[in-house]
Order: sequence, then structure tokens, then C-alpha cells
Amino acid sequence: MNIYYVLGLMSGTSLDGLDLAYSKFIYNEGKWTFEIKNTQTITYSLMWKERLVKAETLSGFDFICLHKEYGNYVAQLALDFIHENNLKPDFVASHGHTIFHQPEKNITYQIGDGAAMTAVLKLPVICDFRSVDVALKGQGAPLVPVGDELLFSEYFFRLNLGGIANISFKQNEKIIAYDICPFNMPMNHFAQKLGTEYDKNGAFASSGIINHQLLDHLNSLNYYKIPFPKSLGKEWFLNDFLTITEKYKISVQDKIRTIAEHIVTQIVNSTGLTSRKKMLITGGGAHNKFLISLLKEKSTNKIIIPADNIIDFKEALIFGFLGVLRFRNEINCLRSVTGALYDNIGGCIYTS
Repeated sequence: MNIYYVLGLMSGTSLDGLDLAYSKFIYNEGKWTFEIKNTQTITYSLMWKERLVKAETLSGFDFICLHKEYGNYVAQLALDFIHENNLKPDFVASHGHTIFHQPEKNITYQIGDGAAMTAVLKLPVICDFRSVDVALKGQGAPLVPVGDELLFSEYFFRLNLGGIANISFKQNEKIIAYDICPFNMPMNHFAQKLGTEYDKNGAFASSGIINHQLLDHLNSLNYYKIPFPKSLGKEWFLNDFLTITEKYKISVQDKIRTIAEHIVTQIVNSTGLTSRKKMLITGGGAHNKFLISLLKEKSTNKIIIPADNIIDFKEALIFGFLGVLRFRNEINCLRSVTGALYDNIGGCIYTS
């Protein structure tokens, strides 16, 4: 039996903040189990949000400075979390924060310098999980499906509703996973025009009216016609999705309602190949009561909403687990998911 205590760090495209999940992983007789011990979400300050949003416009020198400064910043947050809760992790596994993701150009970059982090933490740090896969002609995303299959195999579909909605499932004995569509990225963008960080419980969406012309326009985007493996990044959201949506002279509430309908349509299109299969839903979108009710109405599958610590920290949990697999020198990235030349082991290990 092998036991690992790991602190997983996750920062997503919706810029909600840094998720920390301290978890225990046990490998016994060929099976993995886990227990989430401590969690916390640390909201980004307005200053950090602005810096992360503008990071792609920086000069090379300033970008490297931000990469190291962000590493120091999240490492200090992690160190405070460790001390406050009297934790003893074997190592820290950090997703970093994605600034560039253009796998068609063999480019992906998550800031949060691992060397800077290990210098602060005095612990091994595992990070940069995507680069090897992208170098191998893969999408470098999504990475969570390995953890989905090894930790959440009782569910047929594993749907995560974060900045981007992504899904994983097994088909013909292969794990399939891909980004379905944007989720919190557009929902938060338009909610902020109404003076709030996000659309709590889907209140704005429920008050709006579907604009069918916009809905048809969004549903006809070329990305949805491309077969998996495929993934989305901020660049696609800004250049394709948001450019279209901003052109329509309708109320913000109507845009949010239309986007909600679009999201549910794309999720149903991606999961309509079965019926009455168990679908686990996690991520911030699982708290959106209006959208979940809409999905329950239109989906033929059995929707499962788990406990809050799974909803909110599943990705941080799984990046901790991906760190365990990297630590064991075991495959943590699958070609059936990313389209890479072969299965691979992602992640750089830094020790002080």
C-alpha cells in the first residue's frame, strides 16, 4: 500500500482565484482511493486579476518577471495554508495559470515558476503539466480525465463547468475527453457588466429571453464541427465567441440567457449518445441552479451533483493526483484524450 499527502493548486480561466486542496491518496491492490482533508479558495485581488488578464501583452522580459512573481505569490499562499492547518504534504502539485494555449502552434504556457515556488516552500514542486503533450502534437488538454477514470470511475460522464465546460467518458475501452464550450468565461463577462462577479444561481439568465439568431450563430461556430480531441483557450473565446456575442444589440440579460441555452445545447449534443447514464457535475457552474435545472430538463442522463468539496475542488484534487502519477513516473496524459503521438508523463519536478 502506497500513501501520499499532496497539496494541489488550481487556477482556472474564470479568474475566480486560487483553489487549494490538501488530499490523501492511497494505492492498494491496484486501486486508487482519496480523501480531501483541507480546502480553501483564495480570491484574486483586483490587481492580480488585471495583471493576469494583461499578461499576454507584456514584453518577454516583463512576462518572465511575472512568471517568477506569480510563482512566489502562490507559493506564499500555499505556505500560509500549510502552516495555518498544520499540514505535512509530501510535495505540492501546481497547475499554474494559463496565459497562452494555442496547441495548433505547439504553444501552451502556464505561469508560476516552479523553481521560485520550491525556494519558498522548501518542498518538491511539480508543475508544467501540459508542455510535453503539446510538444508531442497533442492538445495538452484536458488533463483531468486520467484522474476522472482512476478516482471517479463509478460515473459514466464526468462534466466540469469551470471557465470552460469539459467532459470525460469511456468509449470502446478508450478514455475520451475534450472541451465542450466556454462556460463561466462568457457568463462572468456579461454578469460583470451588470455589476456582479458572476450570475448567482442563474438569476440574470432566468430573467432574460433567448435570442434565436444569436443562439443559431453561436451553435454554428466551426469549433463544434471539429471532432475530438480538441480544446479551447482564452484566445478562441475572445476572437470567436465574444466577438460574435458583442455584435448583438440586445440586453445583457438576454445575452446571458441565450448563452445559457447555447451551453446546455452543446452539453446535450456531447452526451446525447446515451440515456440514463450517471453524469457527475463539478466546478462553479454546478451551483448555477437555473442552468442545472435547464440541463436536467433537456438531458436524458441522470445528473449527480456531489458534495461542495468535490464540486469546488475536484480540479485541485486531480492536479494533486497528476502530481502523484508524475512522482511515480507513471503515465498521466493520454493520447486518446489529447491526440498526442503517444501516452506521456507530464510535469516538471523542482526540489530545493
